[in-house]
Amino acid sequence: MSTDTIHLPSPARAAGLSWAGYLLGFALGGFFDGILLHQVLQWHHLLSAVESSAVQDIRVQILADGLFHAAMYVVAAVGLWLLWRSRRRFAEPGADRLLFANALIGFGVWHILDGVLSHWILGIHRIRMDSANPLLWDLLWFVVFGVAVAAVGWRLRRTGGTGGGGRAAPVVLTLAVLIAGPVAALPPPGVTTVTVLFKPGTTAPDVFAAVAAVDGRTVWQDPSGQLWAIDLGETGSPTALYRHGALLVSNTLLPTGCLDWFRT
Repeated sequence: MSTDTIHLPSPARAAGLSWAGYLLGFALGGFFDGILLHQVLQWHHLLSAVESSAVQDIRVQILADGLFHAAMYVVAAVGLWLLWRSRRRFAEPGADRLLFANALIGFGVWHILDGVLSHWILGIHRIRMDSANPLLWDLLWFVVFGVAVAAVGWRLRRTGGTGGGGRAAPVVLTLAVLIAGPVAALPPPGVTTVTVLFKPGTTAPDVFAAVAAVDGRTVWQDPSGQLWAIDLGETGSPTALYRHGALLVSNTLLPTGCLDWFRT
């Protein structure tokens, strides 16, 4: 092995660490897409290009986005579990760089797959739906966030000296996922109805007090009494609900389906 190649752990010992990087990078790619393009810029929803009156209902679009984020949560959870299982390998030479490099590859692969499948094969959305030249935006995103990022990760795997182990990459990736997940769960701008999961033991009077504190109104209640749909109006702040006993604040449709296990 040449002196300019990273001394990596053996393939068998590095498998868990490698896949932790791939999966965490892939999940972060999905969160990046959902947060930036679905919520902040609002350039598209997951099914924006599906020409069906039923699908074009904004509630269906938000549901699809929510299910997409739920899938990313599963990928991220598996990645974090593999990272935890591989924690003893952090001190091995090259482990820190391998994890970060694989995360970049996973991030890039997400955008490559999204471009090929979602944009060009399935045609369920384009990067910028309102553009006169959507292919230009698709290719730009594909190259910059897909091919280029994956190439940087691949290059990082193969160069950079032997180096030692470290915990910087595991900590950074873990924090990135733990921050991106809750941010992705926030409702997109313009959607005033949110689903709120309150802490166990929260009573109905507690919920009504929280709703009053944010100038909202209740729309729906799960039989458990801890899962509620709340209309915040135009001025209500969803993040303020976290100060009043909320465990999760998200769009109306995702938790209703995904948290069905919570019912009593």
